Amino acid sequence: MKQTSLFAVLVSGVLFGFGLALATMIRPEVVLSFLRFQDFGLLAVLGGAASVTAVAYQLGPKLLRKPLFEASFGKHAAAMNSQTLGGAALFGIGWGISGVCPGPAIAGLGTGNWPLLFALFGLFCGAYVQGWWASRPAAGVPAPL
Repeated sequence: MKQTSLFAVLVSGVLFGFGLALATMIRPEVVLSFLRFQDFGLLAVLGGAASVTAVAYQLGPKLLRKPLFEASFGKHAAAMNSQTLGGAALFGIGWGISGVCPGPAIAGLGTGNWPLLFALFGLFCGAYVQGWWASRPAAGVPAPL
């Protein structure tokens, strides 16, 4: 990846983290009150983020010949299968129990919310197990070389 791309990723991540902090999504108690239908402030944040993303994904490739720092727009392969649904359910259960999502957890560290390290440790363990699980050869199918 080129240095300009890495710089763009850094700036985007800082901006994203600032937005999460501004929206108070870095505070698990705020997220849990939203998930318990006690505070709907995060609904505006969610709606705004989804709207901006939808517009960017629809208009970006039409208005630009190529992304600013890459050769072409990429395609993101996605499959709706039992692994996707199971992973989404597991993620949702964990989010509902803890009120912690990966992006806000990392952004919360920037504000000194150090107990989020425990949640991040669990997230990394889960990502490791998922990577290990996905890399296992299926029963009766030889592993790729």
